[in-house]
Amino acid sequence: MAQIIADLHIHIGRSLAGRPIKITAARDLTFANIAKECVIRKGIDLAGIVDCASPAVISDIEALIASGEMEELAAGGLRFRGKTTLLLASELETAEPNGASSHHVSYFPTFAQLQEFSQRMSRLVSNLELSSQRCRLPAQQLWEITHSVGGLFIPAHAFTPHKSVYGTCVRRLSEMFNPRALKDIPAIELGLSADTDLADTLKELADISFLTNSDAHSLPKIAREYNILEVEEPTFTEVAMALRRQNGRRVIANYGLDPRLGKYHRTHCPTCNYITPGPPPVLQCPRCDSEKVIKGVLDRLREIGDWKEPHHPEHRPPYQYQVPLQFLPGIGAVTLGKLLNRFGTEMAVLHRAEEEEIARTVGFKLAQVVMQARAGSLPLEAGGGGHYGRAITNAAETQMPLL
Repeated sequence: MAQIIADLHIHIGRSLAGRPIKITAARDLTFANIAKECVIRKGIDLAGIVDCASPAVISDIEALIASGEMEELAAGGLRFRGKTTLLLASELETAEPNGASSHHVSYFPTFAQLQEFSQRMSRLVSNLELSSQRCRLPAQQLWEITHSVGGLFIPAHAFTPHKSVYGTCVRRLSEMFNPRALKDIPAIELGLSADTDLADTLKELADISFLTNSDAHSLPKIAREYNILEVEEPTFTEVAMALRRQNGRRVIANYGLDPRLGKYHRTHCPTCNYITPGPPPVLQCPRCDSEKVIKGVLDRLREIGDWKEPHHPEHRPPYQYQVPLQFLPGIGAVTLGKLLNRFGTEMAVLHRAEEEEIARTVGFKLAQVVMQARAGSLPLEAGGGGHYGRAITNAAETQMPLL
C-alpha cells in the first residue's frame, strides 16, 4: 500500500479561453494550472476538481487529453504528466422541499461518465457553465442521478451555516436521504469550521468517513486542507474503496485548519458585527439581542449533537491541525517564495523541514512560528460570519478572548 496526499475539492475560476466558471475564484485557476500547481508547488498526489461538468471545462479536458498532457486511467481518473491524478467532479446546489439548500459533490471515474452527467444536468440547471449552480432537485434525487451514472456522491462542507446539509437543511441526514442512499454515501466533507471532535458528536456519522478538503478558490489555497489515504495507487477506484474502508484501503489522517480559523466557527451577528465568544450554543446576539444571527458551526453542533463529547469510532483517523503558511504571521509572498525555493513544496515546509534549515532560509523568528504551527501551540482568534480566524503572536493584537 502507498500513502497519498489528496485534496478532493478544488474550484476552477476560468476556462482556458477565459470564460468565467467560479465567479468568486481567481482567474488563473484553470484546469491546467491546477494540475501544474499540484505537481510543482504543492506536492499532492490526487486532486478532485469540482467544476468539470461545465461544458467549457469539458472542452478544456478534451484538449488536454488530445495533447497528451493527460491520460485516462483504467481504474478511473486522469493522470497529469505521469504524476498527479485528477478526479473529475461536479459540485451542485440542491433545493429541498422546505426551501433550504445544500451543496454536494459528485465524482466520476471516466470522462464519458462525466459527459453523461453533464448532459443530464443541463436540463435541470439554468446555467451549467458556472460553478455550484442550483439544480431543480432535492439532494435525494441528485444522488439518484449520480448513482445511476456510476458516480460517488458526497455532501460538501456539511456543517457551514450557508448551503449545507446540517447547517441549513436538516438535523439528521436520515431526514434528507432514503436508506439506500444513506448506505451508499461513503463520506462527508467536514468544512473549514469543523473537525472530527465536533462531527463525532452526531451518532449517525459513526460509519461515515470524514474528508478535509480545501474548497480552494485560488492556486495558493490548494491543499490548505487535505487527506492522507492508504491505497495501492491514486485512482478513482482506490479512493472509493478507501472511503468505504474496503480491502485494506482507508483514510489514515485528516489535515485541516483548526476550526477556530474557519470562517463560520462561532455565531456572528451581522447587525452589530459581533463574533460571540461565550459558551455554545449562542443562538441570539448577547450584545444587541438580535435573533438574526449567522449560527456558528460549533454552536449548531452543540444544538443538534447527540453527545456533548465526541464518540470516535475505531476506524476514525486522527485529525491533524494545520495552519497553512499563508495564515502565519510574518509570512508574505516573498517569504513564502523563499521557503518554496528552498524546500520544494508547502507540504515539505509544514511537515518535514528542520527548524534550523527554516531559520537559515527566513530567520529564527519565523522558523519558531512555523514550529509553533506544526505543534499546534499558536494562539488563535476565532472566526465567524464569513471572516477567517487568525493566528497571532502577540495577545495585545486582539480584543477578543484567545481560544
